[in-house]
Amino acid sequence: MVKTLDMKFMRYLNLFEKISRIRPNHCFEYYNNIIFIINKSKVSKAIGEDGKNVKKISSIIGKRVKVIAKPETEQDIEEFILNMIYPTKFRNIEIKPDEVIVSGGPQCKAMLIGRNKVRLIEMQKIIKQYFNKGFRVV
Repeated sequence: MVKTLDMKFMRYLNLFEKISRIRPNHCFEYYNNIIFIINKSKVSKAIGEDGKNVKKISSIIGKRVKVIAKPETEQDIEEFILNMIYPTKFRNIEIKPDEVIVSGGPQCKAMLIGRNKVRLIEMQKIIKQYFNKGFRVV
């Protein structure tokens, strides 16, 4: 699992740690959201009471912020993807040894693929980075 960060995301990680007092494992951008990966046991503390930490970070950065639990096993793939693409709903997710296949209706597919396949490419990079699998939308 190779994760690389540029200076912008390093600053986001430091800002998150300074405000929430929780050290995030990783941070990346998906569909103009900044997503922080936190250990499962510390997610609620990182979000803060009534979401105050997330709101504060969001106002400073100027983008929406999501906090997601770190995927520990292969079984966490479905929950990880569901949290990333929320509020988009999909019909089914199929996890094969070498790829993840998400199926949904036409609107779901449009939301997951995005204009010029931007979101699809972002999701493929993220799934490849975390689970070393391919990603397809059917």
